[in-house]
Amino acid sequence: MTPIQPSSAETPKATAAPAAGRGAEFAWPNPPYAKEVAAATPLEPQPCEVVGLNAKRVTGRMTHFSAVNEVVHVQLPQARTRVTVRFDQFRTLTLIAPLAPFAVSGPRKVSGYRVLLNDGDELTGETLGHVETGFGLFLFPPAGDDGSVWRLFVPRASLQRFEVGKGAAAPEAAEGPGEAEAHNIGELLSSTQVSSREQLLEAIERQARMPIVRIGEALTSLGMITERELGDALAQQQLDRSVPLGEVLVRMGIVTRPDLQTALARKMGYPLVNLDAFPTEADALRKIGHAVAERLQVMPLLIHDGRLILAMDDPINRHAAIDEAEFSAQMKVVAVLGQTADLDGVQRAAYEKIGSVEGRSRSLETQGSIDFQLTDTNELIETLEKEGQNPSDDDAPIEQSDNSLVRMINRMILEAHREGVSDIHIESYPGREKIRIRFRKDGRLRTYLELPPNYRNAMIARVKIMCDLDISEKRKPQDGKINFAKFSPQHRIELRVATIPTNNGLEDVVMRILASAKPIALDRLGLSPYNLEHLKRAINRPYGMVLCVGPTGSGKTTTLHSALMQINVPERKIWTAEDPIEITQAGLRQVQVNPRIDWTFAKALRAFLRADPDVIMVGEIRDEETAKTAIEASLTGHLVLSTLHTNSAPETVTRLLDMGMDPFNFADSLLGVLAQRLVRRLCSQCIESRPATPEEVEELMSDYMHVFGAGDTPAAREALHAEWVERHGREGRLQRYTSVGCPACDKTGYKGRVGVHELMVMTRELRYLVQTGSRAELLQETALREGMRTLRQDGIEKVLAGQTSIDEVRATSNV
Repeated sequence: MTPIQPSSAETPKATAAPAAGRGAEFAWPNPPYAKEVAAATPLEPQPCEVVGLNAKRVTGRMTHFSAVNEVVHVQLPQARTRVTVRFDQFRTLTLIAPLAPFAVSGPRKVSGYRVLLNDGDELTGETLGHVETGFGLFLFPPAGDDGSVWRLFVPRASLQRFEVGKGAAAPEAAEGPGEAEAHNIGELLSSTQVSSREQLLEAIERQARMPIVRIGEALTSLGMITERELGDALAQQQLDRSVPLGEVLVRMGIVTRPDLQTALARKMGYPLVNLDAFPTEADALRKIGHAVAERLQVMPLLIHDGRLILAMDDPINRHAAIDEAEFSAQMKVVAVLGQTADLDGVQRAAYEKIGSVEGRSRSLETQGSIDFQLTDTNELIETLEKEGQNPSDDDAPIEQSDNSLVRMINRMILEAHREGVSDIHIESYPGREKIRIRFRKDGRLRTYLELPPNYRNAMIARVKIMCDLDISEKRKPQDGKINFAKFSPQHRIELRVATIPTNNGLEDVVMRILASAKPIALDRLGLSPYNLEHLKRAINRPYGMVLCVGPTGSGKTTTLHSALMQINVPERKIWTAEDPIEITQAGLRQVQVNPRIDWTFAKALRAFLRADPDVIMVGEIRDEETAKTAIEASLTGHLVLSTLHTNSAPETVTRLLDMGMDPFNFADSLLGVLAQRLVRRLCSQCIESRPATPEEVEELMSDYMHVFGAGDTPAAREALHAEWVERHGREGRLQRYTSVGCPACDKTGYKGRVGVHELMVMTRELRYLVQTGSRAELLQETALREGMRTLRQDGIEKVLAGQTSIDEVRATSNV
């Protein structure tokens, strides 16, 4: 191109970003009819006009254009510094100095164009050809009769669709039937097949920028089917939702499979690879064995940026095949369209070149389909043990065990859910040590099974695939979520997954089974009559703050949802911010926070304040900002419920004051603090009782009265004993309960859990102590005097009622 010299010596020399993947400087495209130049000429500062999203026009000099970073730098008049403008911040960029005529290599045709922008506005005019790239559209409106042109750029972010007339000399001529070529954003690829690595990578990069288009919309817009035919196919699909719409259309004879591939390529941008001519890479073929590729009907092509590029006939609707391919390759898969008349022959020829060919009969025999069969766990473990006997390579990928391992993981999740397990721990050990899998049930860990070390990497990779995590990332922790219904539609189970890097380059996985049940009624939480009455009174106040505190897994979220259920009436607008949403309720507006995108509890809370709330529930107060915002909300006419990780109700107050809360505002906002723990419940099938000995009663009495200090008098003990006998006695005597163990409780003596609680309700005296920053001990002493009972005391009441044991209470509460 002919450079345009700057008119001012002070204007800095323009730079151009390298073209993606080529390392060369970006050069503004030439019109299609121009002869190719030998080398790209660096851009000079160019006089330009930028039209913003608000249609405002600004003139200046373009000093830098980066196609890679999608930004342009513009030097504005009277400005000392240049302005950086992203491609998504403007409609058009025009270089307003005409470009001198080129020597032509073909006919120079003037065509009409029509560009529809995302905001609904339309641009029309004439152009001497056009160039479309992954980041935008370049047009060349005529600047004069001598063949010079203007240069107009429309960024992809502003472009909805465009039309350029074929062979028309004027815009009017382009309006006739069949004379315009529509270019929706999804039509970046023509039916020309890809046959080289460079073409494929470029096509994949373009396709990643495109919006998702439904296959039905794609086929109708291309004129391959009518709206009526689409409706008939959708009705047919309702009979069997497992069959993709494209396959239904093929079976009904409405479209052919090549038509379907054309729609996928043109409207959805999937690269269409000519498998007969494409040079497959050996590394890609080794990632997926011949038997697996043959069974899945896929073709590995190449590896790029840690991803396996894989060709198949329908990338949209073959999620199961993609998942299995990712599991087999232990890396992310990018699916493209493959076209060949003989896939088996192409596969065999490719694998023969690397000396790895397996027959179809063996493939079907050894692999089978990864269906969901509830094979006995012991049988699956035995299979895996046999397949993992080879000691030659600790981490060798074992393709023949994929089927067994997938079924094993499915079975493990189902058994954990059925048994009421809260967490599944997968623990990797170095060398020849086995993988250990443990279940946490009722707060206790127990070993579920052990697997051969050969399956260490494969098992971790399979879990990562199930929750869409990066298989190749082993250095950093990752979080994800498994929707188990994807793998077994009849089981609606959700799991929260965390991967943790350990020593020797290994990883552990912890999966928490999320409670998806309905909320429990407040009356069924096991609260004492005093705690239940005062908690109901607090949550029915029009404004203020109620906190539920305790360690992770103590049932805080369950309690808060029970409280919300109690006050969830049509007259109240209730917003919740949770991470994750474990319990859903009709009538609540529930929001999932996501710190990765800076959508935090604090930001959600501020958003709720603008959404006319009556009640706000914040899943957790994690920082000072969230705490201050919650207090502000509770003081401005809203009821706020939240959780905190503290040990007791009085300690919660001192913790928040230490975080910098204003003691006066905090004292005014706080209605009450409920601390809680979960203890194991005695098994109802094997529970036994006997009269408690005087020594056992005295031991419980000492535990209960310890916190009263000087109030622990013989008269107080006698009065307490009388209360206990009245509430829990049998024939005038207290009972001692034990569970000996039975098959129903796995011989442990415990089945299920029960809560122990400590409710501190704010009174005038307690508010004064908060305002003066008093110690937690003084707060507890005052609260006890006004009716509060500690976690240990509430637990002892449940021991006397035969719900749990004193050992459980002591293990989960301080004296």
